Amino acid sequence: MHPDVDPAAWRALERAAARLYGVVVNVADGPGSSGPDGAFAAAAGRLRAAGVRLLGYVDTDYATRPVQDAARDVARHREWYGVAGVFFDRAAAGRDRLPYYRRLERAARRGGARTVVLNPGVHPDPAYTSVGDLLVTYEGSWADYTAAAVPGWTAAHSPARFCHLVYGVPGGAAARAVARTASARGAAVHCAVPGTPPNPWQHVPGATAEAA
Repeated sequence: MHPDVDPAAWRALERAAARLYGVVVNVADGPGSSGPDGAFAAAAGRLRAAGVRLLGYVDTDYATRPVQDAARDVARHREWYGVAGVFFDRAAAGRDRLPYYRRLERAARRGGARTVVLNPGVHPDPAYTSVGDLLVTYEGSWADYTAAAVPGWTAAHSPARFCHLVYGVPGGAAARAVARTASARGAAVHCAVPGTPPNPWQHVPGATAEAA
């Protein structure tokens, strides 16, 4: 959500800084192409000052986007918004696409990314644990999350390597249930929002807003 449209949401994230893994900065399905957006730059600066790790949103189009284009987005995010890491969205999950993400990670690190997050939204091939710092292994609705399964190979890795993103979460009690479920399934990072498609992520997490 643009900071000028919903400034209260951004302020809630500032106040909840200590509880956040990070905030994904997504100006226009990436950093945009015509220079920095002043409102986003100011909001990003306030979050950095509050101690929040910022991750620039980069679409990989399931490993079909040229690496140089994705790397350019990483550089723009860093230059325009001072992000410390990158959130690679629409990531592939098959082992055959792993070399693409290894090249992308190397390019991101060279561009200054200290944190690399991949979002396949499902459990990928186990070899993806060799790429990046955090894997989003669930992105979906609360209704589906309650019945989701976790493959056994995840138990061999630290919970700090996994994240679950859950939308359509109806209130604080359900948000707390997401936290308990994520922990039980070996994911130390989670986000539970009340919004629904097509853009559930225009809302801050319900529990964050309540705590803030």
